[in-house]
Amino acid sequence: METSMYLCKESCCLGPHELYFKKLSKRKDQVMEKNGNNRKLRVCVATCNRADYSKLAPIMFGIKTEPEFFELDVVVLGSHLIDDYGNTYRMIEQDDFDINTRLHTIVRGEDEAAMVESVGLALVKLPDVLNRLKPDIMIVHGDRFDALALATSAALMNIRILHIEGGEVSGTIDDSIRHAITKLAHYHVCCTRSAEQHLISMCEDHDRILLAGCPSYDKLLSAKNKDYMSIIRMWLGSKEMVRVMRKKGIEHHPNFRAVKHVPFDQFIQLVAHAGCMIGNSSCGVREVGAFGTPVINLGTRQIGRETGENVLHVRDADTQDKILQALNLQFGKQYPCSKIYGDGNAVPRILKFLKSIDLQEPLQKKFCFPPVKENISQDIDHILETLSALAVDLGGTNLRVAIVSMKGEIVKKYTQFNPKTYEERINLILQMCVEAAAEAVKLNCRILGVGISTGGRVNPQEGIVLHSTKLIQEWNSVDLRTPLSDTLHLPVWVDNDGNCAAMAERKFGQGKGLENFVTLITGTGIGGGIIHQHELIHGSSFCAAELGHLVVSLDGPDCSCGSHGCIEAYASGMALQREAKKLHDEDLLLVEGMSVPKDEAVSALHLIQAAKLGNAKAQSILRTAGTALGLGVVNILHTMNPSLVILSGVLASHYIHIVKDVIRQQALSSVQDVDVVVSDLVDPALLGAASMVLDYTTRRIH
Repeated sequence: METSMYLCKESCCLGPHELYFKKLSKRKDQVMEKNGNNRKLRVCVATCNRADYSKLAPIMFGIKTEPEFFELDVVVLGSHLIDDYGNTYRMIEQDDFDINTRLHTIVRGEDEAAMVESVGLALVKLPDVLNRLKPDIMIVHGDRFDALALATSAALMNIRILHIEGGEVSGTIDDSIRHAITKLAHYHVCCTRSAEQHLISMCEDHDRILLAGCPSYDKLLSAKNKDYMSIIRMWLGSKEMVRVMRKKGIEHHPNFRAVKHVPFDQFIQLVAHAGCMIGNSSCGVREVGAFGTPVINLGTRQIGRETGENVLHVRDADTQDKILQALNLQFGKQYPCSKIYGDGNAVPRILKFLKSIDLQEPLQKKFCFPPVKENISQDIDHILETLSALAVDLGGTNLRVAIVSMKGEIVKKYTQFNPKTYEERINLILQMCVEAAAEAVKLNCRILGVGISTGGRVNPQEGIVLHSTKLIQEWNSVDLRTPLSDTLHLPVWVDNDGNCAAMAERKFGQGKGLENFVTLITGTGIGGGIIHQHELIHGSSFCAAELGHLVVSLDGPDCSCGSHGCIEAYASGMALQREAKKLHDEDLLLVEGMSVPKDEAVSALHLIQAAKLGNAKAQSILRTAGTALGLGVVNILHTMNPSLVILSGVLASHYIHIVKDVIRQQALSSVQDVDVVVSDLVDPALLGAASMVLDYTTRRIH
């Protein structure tokens, strides 16, 4: 039982305290003005005692002011209907609320068995009430045993439950009851950030938690009654006392009075102007903080709750005159007002939250459990889902390693700058792969092998880079398979980045299921890969699909391969950068709306930007580059006759329309219907490297 005693003094501190609610979550801003059924929400508010009514009443008043959105049913039970507690249901009637149902549920007695019997009695009576009212949602408050009966009944009858003040910790059996109600409730309104975090840690859905503050604070923080002395005089001087006070003879003191019930409006004036409050009521650590009134909390009942600096705990009994010493320390002190439990705007937030409830959503609760490491399953579906590859992409600038699932999902990716020397590079590859393999164990990914995509000519049979591009130095005649396989004890596949892009399209992209198609990579250089009869074409000396070095002009610009007139000499990123620099040196690149900082190198992107802004010379260069690429595609169509050509890389979208125009003008009519598309894969090199592993190692399964 909650007991409190008030020692009066004409002072109250209203100074500021830390505001927990300045940075409230904005996730409730997008709110439906009506529920999913486009009708009024039928809300049942069940109140068990005067303490929970002080929290529920502000919400009830708010619901009542918006009849276009809500229908309100009020159920009264518990100590509200007991004379010993002042028949406090009358204050509900005085507040002009219609009480739909009164349930006598309290079994007389002050022991634990009486509480259990009271819960049982409520469980027997509540089903008929809920069947009659048929609410859309029931609002339940706090941690009383009566509230547990309400939540249990509503949950079993498939009625949505909104729990007020969940997630708090007080330190008694109340905690168990409160948390049990939390598990039954579908929606949660909490008062403090700590309570919100407790609910999240209890695996409640974050989207169904509202940090609103305590509804009673909406009234507390605006309570200003200058005539508080008349209220104090009204409630002091009676000779009716509780048993303990009689034993001590305290009833003879004119400034003490024991009462069954004090109306809330008058009660808050008493605590606001008290010199000290003594007891074990949650009111002492919650509501009283709004006034900065000194509090002495007796025992351990509220020891777990968040408190302002106005609360002093006396945990054990009155040994060594501790209560008296606490009184000497506390009485008459002035403390800053605490807004830990609210900022005075809880009710508007709660009403908005209620309006956001979609009755079309499934009633069944979903818990947000933290990820756990599953036991290794021998189920074939589970095994196939966890099969993964380590993919390595060796680019001119960056070295990337990724864990890739069987479905082509990049589970985790690591990126480092590609070192300039062989020794540093091979050591970094080994280090990154070891780290990724260790992480894969934590992520429950079964690594089948390692796939490596690299620029240059590669012997995939031996896992050796024969000749690299100029962008990757010290990378000729490099055996990649042996050191990786020896370190990781996994099979290793290596191939050219163009071939890897084609394999990525075959397994995960637009080439999936096609027998014959060609992929062209348009990036720093021009590369590609050919799929014929579902297989990748490597050629007799592993030089197939060097599509960037198809010659499209006998007197074209020089190419990095030593020849001239190649597609790469016209359409690669390097070629466009070369032309952009020429224009810039002649002051012909920049147009209105463009600038190139002095410390920034001119690139292909500047040429593209200039073309978009109307630079005729830049547009002409891009048309020439696209035409060269289109002629190369025409040659591919005439040579391979694929069913699809996929343009990949950063420049693909800028060339696609020009390429299609060239095909219409230059290709034989028999191949003009072959489609040319832009790849929709984000990381074709990594996905292609992974596909080598996933294809070859799982063939025995399929």
